[in-house]
Amino acid sequence: MGLNEGQRVKLAVDLRLTGQVVPAGETAQEAGAGFLVLAAGAEGTVERVDADRPQGHEVREYERLGSLLDAFGHQMPPASREQVADQVAALRPAWVAHQERKLRLTVRVRFDNGFVLDDAPGDLFVFP
Repeated sequence: MGLNEGQRVKLAVDLRLTGQVVPAGETAQEAGAGFLVLAAGAEGTVERVDADRPQGHEVREYERLGSLLDAFGHQMPPASREQVADQVAALRPAWVAHQERKLRLTVRVRFDNGFVLDDAPGDLFVFP
């Protein structure tokens, strides 16, 4: 069972959040450092679920050149078309590996105490 918006979840582990505490309207330079600990078992509601696969340079280049070839390949001089096709073929293994990589699932959860945790790994949560 995956995470969905509106679903109730419970924090599976104690979570320590560290960094700068920045009140609304202030910049990070004006703020102080702090930390917050959320205890395992804290419950809340999923507000948003995001899934993505981080892309490296080779994957972005494969997408760019593949799109260029698809859109304008028929208009390119044969030598240029062949060069781009060769570059796409050379980048294909990186693209295949990217497609096989597990999705990175992050969530935004509003805890019952009003605290909001955004961009948190989905595997930190279980179902109550």
